Amino acid sequence: MKKLTNTKTLTAAAMLSALGIVLGFFKIPINQLIEIRFGALPVEMAGQLFGPAVAGVVGGITDIGGYLVKPTGPFFPGFTFSSIVGGIIFGLMLYNKKITFLRVLATQVVYTIVVGIILNSYWLDVLYFQNGYFATIMARLPKELIMIPIMSVIYYSIVKAFGRTRIGEFAR
Repeated sequence: MKKLTNTKTLTAAAMLSALGIVLGFFKIPINQLIEIRFGALPVEMAGQLFGPAVAGVVGGITDIGGYLVKPTGPFFPGFTFSSIVGGIIFGLMLYNKKITFLRVLATQVVYTIVVGIILNSYWLDVLYFQNGYFATIMARLPKELIMIPIMSVIYYSIVKAFGRTRIGEFAR
């Protein structure tokens, strides 16, 4: 958390949080259980640039900020917890590591299992369905598995594009 006392880090984290909030509005609803979202991309970038603590804060702010700007249902702290855990996962797996496609893919697999399948399915079952955690997982599993390669390609493309610029130096 000491990193957040650095002005550059705080500014970048705030910009990534704002970007995460805006990208969170762009979603593709498939049904009541399944929607494709892109709000985790800035949290993933925060993890790569600043580590797990800052990325966890960015994830939490992104979730709460998105709810405050445009609530789409009741506020539920479980999803905020999921966003924080996602940031921590991204930070642990990407910070100070050589970014390869296989590393990004592995990160997406861990993120999807822990956050997408286990946590978010549980929160949705608690909030809306109560017809069985396993049934909720089974309904969401195809989407979660399909999104692993899609999000991996998107994030890896973004990282490679930024690698050709000086944005990575901004984090230091």
